[in-house]
Amino acid sequence: MLRWGLVCATGVLAAYLAVLLANPRHFYTDDTEAQYAPLWVMTGRHLWEGKFPVLVPENWLAGNYAIEETGLLNPPQLLIDLGAAVVDDLALYATIVKLVFALILGLGVYRVCLAYGGRPAWSAVAGVAMPFSGFLLFFDAASWMTAFTGTAWLVHAWASGVCYARGRGGPVPVFVFLYLTISVQYVFPAVEAAVLIAAVLVGEIVYQRQWLPSVRLALASGCAGLAGLATYLPSLLTADVTWRGASEIRNDQFLTVPWSESLNAALPSTLPAFTSWWGYVQPLPMVYIAWFVIPALAFVDWKRAAGAARELSGPALFAVLMLLWTAGPGTMGPLRWPARVLPMLALGVLVLVCVLLGRYGTVAGIRRRGIAAGLLIALLLARSLAAAPEVASRHMLAAAGIALLGAGVVRLARVRGAAAACVLALASIAPIAYLQVSAAGPTPMSWGLPAKRSEMKAAFPDFDGTTLQLGDRALIGAGEHNLDGAYGSLAFGNYAKSLELDYVGGYTPNGHFHFGHLLCMRWDTSVCPDAYRRAFAPEPETGRPPVDLMLVDRVVLQRALYPDARAQPAPVGWKWVDYPGHEDYISVLERETGPVSGRTGRISHAEGVAVDRFVESETTSRVRVDSDTGGRIVFARLGWPGYRANLDGRPLPIDVVANSFVTVDIPPGVHGAELELTWRPPGWKIGGAAAGAGLLGLVVLEVVYLRGRRRPGVPSAVPVIEPDAGKPDLVAVRP
Repeated sequence: MLRWGLVCATGVLAAYLAVLLANPRHFYTDDTEAQYAPLWVMTGRHLWEGKFPVLVPENWLAGNYAIEETGLLNPPQLLIDLGAAVVDDLALYATIVKLVFALILGLGVYRVCLAYGGRPAWSAVAGVAMPFSGFLLFFDAASWMTAFTGTAWLVHAWASGVCYARGRGGPVPVFVFLYLTISVQYVFPAVEAAVLIAAVLVGEIVYQRQWLPSVRLALASGCAGLAGLATYLPSLLTADVTWRGASEIRNDQFLTVPWSESLNAALPSTLPAFTSWWGYVQPLPMVYIAWFVIPALAFVDWKRAAGAARELSGPALFAVLMLLWTAGPGTMGPLRWPARVLPMLALGVLVLVCVLLGRYGTVAGIRRRGIAAGLLIALLLARSLAAAPEVASRHMLAAAGIALLGAGVVRLARVRGAAAACVLALASIAPIAYLQVSAAGPTPMSWGLPAKRSEMKAAFPDFDGTTLQLGDRALIGAGEHNLDGAYGSLAFGNYAKSLELDYVGGYTPNGHFHFGHLLCMRWDTSVCPDAYRRAFAPEPETGRPPVDLMLVDRVVLQRALYPDARAQPAPVGWKWVDYPGHEDYISVLERETGPVSGRTGRISHAEGVAVDRFVESETTSRVRVDSDTGGRIVFARLGWPGYRANLDGRPLPIDVVANSFVTVDIPPGVHGAELELTWRPPGWKIGGAAAGAGLLGLVVLEVVYLRGRRRPGVPSAVPVIEPDAGKPDLVAVRP
């Protein structure tokens, strides 16, 4: 098993390098370059400074990191953050990090197959194929980092769960891997983990015909869920003020995948037909799993395999549930775009097919099986031609290629045995991945952001203090996505975090609904043309414009969005400032009196109240207040749920101005009192208590497990079934 585990890891490494040969930036694109890598840098900088960045008020729309995909409670992610803060080349760093997770994922799939009695050779094939299945390769691994890491931990939770249920392991690995899956702070892996564990529980009841093993697994999983509750409670309790919400269920066609597209799962050239950003026919092989998963079904001895139906009911149920999910609903609370579960479908299919091939593969009756495989390939070709007829020649070439590969695998199985056949199947994954990535060309989702932080900083203006940028990323012209162009002057997404600058907003899938409406700011910090007027329009209750209530030091206007702004007088109290070399892309406004952020802590407006002695942290504001008649203090803090105010230890109610800015009303007759405004993630006490309960439950389960192992006369494990012991898989039997 160790030998084939090493083969699996080598195969993953080879295929990963093949992808890089086709596109060196494949693993540094879209959300990785615009969201995750800069977020790692910011989080790592805070950690090195001894701060825990659960809230960064100056980031406003994207500053509540208790609800973003930060992974603040995930130890491996914190290690990644610490490393990102001290490296220069973010593309190289992200590529190395993702290689580590590709290896973790591949070896996890290998473990799952072994847990279900799969042969090591075919288990290694499944392990190599999984990281290079279509949707995972082109979306999760390339862009959506938290989905990728969550899947990598999830497969190990699956393997450990089966081993625990069958008495071949304890509850600790189940707990650890499930907690790591949950705490990546991306809801899809957490929900997928719940569905997976439910499928395993049902499968083990069907297989073992007893409840106790599944009850133990359910308890261990529940303990992990309790420990991970703190990751999602803030999001759940904050949902009412975000864009996402938590309860809406609706169906639409966007990224919902018809079941007919499953017939494309084995053709590398497939371009499936369903609605996404690129219209109806997709430019990427999103539903591809592995070239052998459908033709190989012809080489399974189904009569013998029927005997394992109960044993494999868990992965079969999981695959069916994932197939159902891919077709919708389009939105279920925070879960949207069902195509995102295509990697889970690929996982279930690969485990089933490779376990079946390992245990029940045969080449007996080669002629009829070869004909059946040919018909299956023809069916693949027909479906792919129907979906994307404009690349018919590519589909026919791919069909011929997998037919030749299949014939080679079968030939090796008959002459050299299963191990040689599996080596060929495994070795074919790297060139196929290379061809797929090459055919896709530059990733269509790429922002083209620079990779080296030193070069970014050298090209970008040195903007100190808090900066509000008003621009639209869609207006960046072709050929301007570089440091000599727009990226030397404009910061969209989380790019400012890589520059170590404080910008209002950032890349956020959640956002603050009311603040976003106030400045018509979107998820990538792009704004509408009216944002300039809104930023300087007096707010009715205070008479102060948002730029004052936010304590903004500088406003950067994109020339493409506001071409005539510089020809107009600057707003009162502001002046136009020249930044030589950047005039083609930005016009800059700064305050006539200099920066205001930090002068009065985070107090942006006080009415009827005298304030002094400011003490600030990112989650707390302390100030001494005096008021004879009572008044109001407005803080440059966004009104996220979780704020509390105390005046000399007595609680005061919290309010908001413009549905955005935290406000506290001071009662009359206050002299020399200390006002303390604090923020904690909503539900943090419940989350902490739940984590403690989960850990306590784990200790109990581990003690019970260890005592059970030592009890004489009690079987320690469900026997590993070795069907047809002594017969090699894919038996070399002549027709």
